[in-house]
Amino acid sequence: MQVEARIAIQNNPNLKRYLKEHSLWYKYLNRSPKYLKQMEEVMKKEYKLTTEDRIEKIGESINLVSSLLSVLK
Repeated sequence: MQVEARIAIQNNPNLKRYLKEHSLWYKYLNRSPKYLKQMEEVMKKEYKLTTEDRIEKIGESINLVSSLLSVLK
């Protein structure tokens, strides 16, 4: 595995955990470091770290607070 890929994985705890859970990615990362970006995208989708997921989570929080306030009235 290339040094840049190793450094990126060491600096991102989510990538490190994902790589431990899905060791198949070692094979791809040893072939080419270009797979790092692809692995990161898959990891974000699985751990729900994408922008869409964050917006959805904020929306759910707002709905929860709104319903709580309506109950308190």
